[in-house]
Amino acid sequence: MRKSDQLTDSSTSAPPVIEIRDLHKAFGQLEVLKGVDMTAQRGQVVSLIGSSGSGKSTILRCLNLLENSQQGEILFEGEPVSWVGTGDRRHPADKHQVIRIRTNLSMVFQQFNLWAHMSVLQNVMEAPVTVLGQERAAVEDRARALLDKVGIGDKCDAYPAQLSGGQQQRAAIARALAMEPRALLFDEPTSALDPELEQEVVKVIKDLAAEGRTMILVTHDMRMARDISDQVVFLHQGKIVEQGPPEDLFINPKTERLRAFLSVTAA
Repeated sequence: MRKSDQLTDSSTSAPPVIEIRDLHKAFGQLEVLKGVDMTAQRGQVVSLIGSSGSGKSTILRCLNLLENSQQGEILFEGEPVSWVGTGDRRHPADKHQVIRIRTNLSMVFQQFNLWAHMSVLQNVMEAPVTVLGQERAAVEDRARALLDKVGIGDKCDAYPAQLSGGQQQRAAIARALAMEPRALLFDEPTSALDPELEQEVVKVIKDLAAEGRTMILVTHDMRMARDISDQVVFLHQGKIVEQGPPEDLFINPKTERLRAFLSVTAA
């Protein structure tokens, strides 16, 4: 199991890679996040767990500025997001800051979101070439190495429709890594897969965790959350009920709500 105390002194003295303070998000009258505070230090894996509708995926979408929160602060490496407006009219003030943050927070979605008209290799290369303006030959070398890393180096010329779900998700992870992000955001990366294919993706995520990459992971896989996380955050109805090291939350939960949740997921 990864331990927070394995982080280097330099990483713990630096500002968190990701920090949110008193984050609120509502969709109309439905309040999804009700004042969430959370940090991810460099090299930490933070897993978000909880029932459907608890706000886990909304946190990721707010972090990546795919959704605008109505209240609270989001900081990336100590730099706060600049906002204009209030309430439902609040939105980022600086589009260049948004691009920079999104570039450094690569997100892996539940449904892969690969471009169907591009080969696997082209999918991995596209953003570094078009968004970052990197030289194509160097990007291709790195893309091939990343596809090897996730175990599908032999599928470079295949198209997404020719891959299994597990292979498509591994291609999506390689695409996220190609941006050389400061942190990776995973939104239920295995929930669309059958158990056999799920384990292919779990292995890749565990390998990334072992490398000390900063990751925030929304997952229904309690075993993976327990095995790879430095911190686990349990959400219920838009609030954090418990958070701490996995050995605390999974072995000695303090609240009846978490105990009930774990008893159901273990069944």
